[in-house]
Amino acid sequence: MKCIVIIPALNEEKTIAGVLDAVPVSLFGGKVHLDKVVVDDGSTDLTSRIAEEHGAAVIRHGTPQGVGSAFWSGIREALRRKADFAVNIDADGQMDPRDIEKLLEPIVEGRADMVTASRFKNPDYIPGMPSVKLWGNRQVARIVSNIVGKKYYDVACGFRAYSKDTMLRLNLKGRFTYTQETFLNLANKREIRIVEVPLEIRGEREFGKSRVASNVLKYAVKSGSIILGAFKDYKPIKFFGSLSLLFLGMGGVLEIIFFVHFFMTGMFSGYLWAGLTGAFCAVVSILLAVMMMVSDTLSKIIMNQEELLYFSKKREYYGGPDRDRQ
Repeated sequence: MKCIVIIPALNEEKTIAGVLDAVPVSLFGGKVHLDKVVVDDGSTDLTSRIAEEHGAAVIRHGTPQGVGSAFWSGIREALRRKADFAVNIDADGQMDPRDIEKLLEPIVEGRADMVTASRFKNPDYIPGMPSVKLWGNRQVARIVSNIVGKKYYDVACGFRAYSKDTMLRLNLKGRFTYTQETFLNLANKREIRIVEVPLEIRGEREFGKSRVASNVLKYAVKSGSIILGAFKDYKPIKFFGSLSLLFLGMGGVLEIIFFVHFFMTGMFSGYLWAGLTGAFCAVVSILLAVMMMVSDTLSKIIMNQEELLYFSKKREYYGGPDRDRQ
């Protein structure tokens, strides 16, 4: 069986060689062979040349397109090569490629379809990182867990393994990052079993700064928009329904204030703003309820389209309607 190790990289000339050299040639007694693919996302240093010298195939982006785009290029390459599995790992040296076997094991044994390294599930493995980043990672994990209805400890780690079937079912839109969107996209597909494996990962880069998490505010805004977009697409009733109830509640409270004032004084003056604002909130609530119903219909259409896309990709990359899950 074949596993493609996907390594997105941007100006990682100081660490890429060490990462590539640590990737095993084969695993599970020679049953799984590993091929290395570096996705150079517009590097201006020697990243591509070093990667080729250390045995990796290189896919080059002319200009930086984002980690999400680099990851997606790697997934398409894994499908093109008819891989049975894929593993993505960062090029900065924070993760140990020798742990790839631990990630692949639940998939090879048929217990999982996607496996992600977890930095926070085991308290003994929590890496050293600024407290604001640790808090942010935990809050994002909590939000994503609430959306998908299952508890996850780490939804932002870039060290994961995927089965062939999972790669075929995966569909992403975000360019900035892919980690949270991958969870939201796959967790809403009942066929996909996601497992977390606690691993020890370094919390800070040895060289340079992370292009994803170096600016906490930028990361929060962009990741938040990706999460909200996926939440809207896959859980429209919860998304629009919650907003509709919120505006309905605010409108109801304001109308109660307005009418209590009227019955006590016999006048509208002084609290007319409450009546008008309450009516506005009620109209917004109705519009959101309509959007909820429309979006729910669109969500079902999207799910049907993704199912059709799955079979189309399966025929294109692997040939035939084989339904067996690796």
